[in-house]
Amino acid sequence: MLRDAPLPSWVTRVAVFDLETTGIDVEIDRVVTAHVGLLDARGDEIAARNWLADPGVAIPEGATAVHGVTTAHARAFGRPAAEVVAQVTAALASLLAQGVPVVAYNAAYDFSLLAHEARRHGIAPLENPSPVIDPLVIDKAYDRYRPGKRTLQVVAEHYAVPLDDAHEAAADAVAAGRVAQALARRFVLPPTLTELHDRQIGWARSQAASLTEYFIRVGRLDPDDAIDGTWPVRSRAETGSD
Repeated sequence: MLRDAPLPSWVTRVAVFDLETTGIDVEIDRVVTAHVGLLDARGDEIAARNWLADPGVAIPEGATAVHGVTTAHARAFGRPAAEVVAQVTAALASLLAQGVPVVAYNAAYDFSLLAHEARRHGIAPLENPSPVIDPLVIDKAYDRYRPGKRTLQVVAEHYAVPLDDAHEAAADAVAAGRVAQALARRFVLPPTLTELHDRQIGWARSQAASLTEYFIRVGRLDPDDAIDGTWPVRSRAETGSD
């Protein structure tokens, strides 16, 4: 539905969150870089923090090709992984406790991997983070039949949001926040953060079921397999962050 109602109040201030990692498996892969920031109503970033972690394992060449961080660089300049995971988790917990929504594109990937990392290092994870805003889930719900890919880069371009350095945590996080604000300006979203968060749980589940059916039909999944649509924290590894 196109917008014909007042903008939701959360548009004026949103937190943004993104991870770059050693791979796409939320259970076993590790944080390499992280960004948590805060956007104002114009989409300008008014507060930000970046982290570089030494993940404690070698960073595969394929991952380095995506985000540019090598094993040598992470070991030389990164903070201990446990320290980074604790600080990122605490920053997000503080924002959520204040009622500030956290925007993350393909949130189930970033929040799930962070939760597994937290448990790995003996840190209390964010079990049920809320309120979370996932522009990927919302875009699919409101513009379901638009053809083409739904990577952050493609969706940002669709909503006229600049993204000059894709797969860099800060750039991706800020672009995701601006896409969320663009969605709120274009469509009539649920009026409260609680309702929006709860609706995304259902949308994500339905989208996963639809994708499962498609993958089985084209032979990418066995008939007995299914994509985990739990949102915003899942337990199984399917696809990585976009």
